[in-house]
Amino acid sequence: MIPSLFIAHGAPLLAIENNEYTQFLNQLGKTMPKPKAVVLFSAHYESMVQKVSDVEEFDTIYDFGGFPEALYRIKYPAKGNQNITGEIKSLLSENGIPFEVDSTRGLDHGAWVVLRMLYPDADIPVISMSVNQRLKPEEHYQIGKSLSALREQDILIVGSGGTVHNLRAVKWEMDGKGTEQWAEDFDQWIEQHMTSWDTEALFNYESLAPNAAVAVPPYGKEHFIPIFYAMGAADDVKQGKLLHRSYRYGNLSHSVWQFG
Repeated sequence: MIPSLFIAHGAPLLAIENNEYTQFLNQLGKTMPKPKAVVLFSAHYESMVQKVSDVEEFDTIYDFGGFPEALYRIKYPAKGNQNITGEIKSLLSENGIPFEVDSTRGLDHGAWVVLRMLYPDADIPVISMSVNQRLKPEEHYQIGKSLSALREQDILIVGSGGTVHNLRAVKWEMDGKGTEQWAEDFDQWIEQHMTSWDTEALFNYESLAPNAAVAVPPYGKEHFIPIFYAMGAADDVKQGKLLHRSYRYGNLSHSVWQFG
């Protein structure tokens, strides 16, 4: 059974950079078993109701501004899979989770930056899923759990976001010059409770985790919550493993977690 993943997508510049983190993701895509499809929850796809894509071929969305022209020339023409979309609809219905089908939206950079590093040939079908930061962590977890059966078919479930992702706190001038302690403390707390599968603590991270209000600001929860969708998808195994962690700009974390 294929595991689920949480992958930090960092800043859009990752798409054209060659560094420790991009090299790790490139290698991860080569060493993992090739999935039948990828079901991806992106921090940049927000909706009050769970959205499920039913797209024949995705457009590439450039949901950012002020970056080098090379970023806007990137295309990631992944195809969808109507049968897998149908399975997801059935699983959500069986678990009483309201949803809507979206047949027009392309892939935002939270999706294509990650997918392009894992699978540069865009030869694996993708189902795009929205996130809803107004839900409770346990509700995100339950949505992921409802899809756990897909892993038995070698369908990879990915949450794309970031554990420490506060653009008002990043120190651009600190890139490559160390990491602020508050960010490391938060990530180490997350690691402790992820590896022990302490969902009670994790669901209450806002009041229990050190520096949570800075690491996951009220206006930026959408980047943290994808980890709960990915974690829930491995509820049958309850094993979490940190595969990679590094930092940019003083505190922007690049974490990759494997569940299951």
